[in-house]
Amino acid sequence: MSKKLLFRLTASDFEFTYSKGTGPGGQKRNKTSSKVQCLHRPSGAVGISDETRSQHQNKRLAFEKMANSPQLKKWVRIQAAKITGEEARIQEKIEYEMKHNVKVEVKDEKGKWVEWDEDILPDMEK
Repeated sequence: MSKKLLFRLTASDFEFTYSKGTGPGGQKRNKTSSKVQCLHRPSGAVGISDETRSQHQNKRLAFEKMANSPQLKKWVRIQAAKITGEEARIQEKIEYEMKHNVKVEVKDEKGKWVEWDEDILPDMEK
């Protein structure tokens, strides 16, 4: 089975912010902006690193943390499903299951539980 490139993430998809780190490290750490936060806006995934005194190393570590976050992994799965058409198949399956295997009941004016019928009770969603 051959692999196919579905989409590509570039540096412009990520936002890096820098600030002064905290903790041990002395005067240099208090003067330099070595703490790095990496944000992927579409997924909301964030990685933060201030483990080292090097901004370059912290940038790499923050990116790794963001790339391994559950938010980014979920976003990647959703994007892949959209591109491959898997999302439409899943949506059809959900609609089928909802129509055939879910029973919805509401209380009527007398307080008795009755099966939901859009024709009889159209205003229940409001």
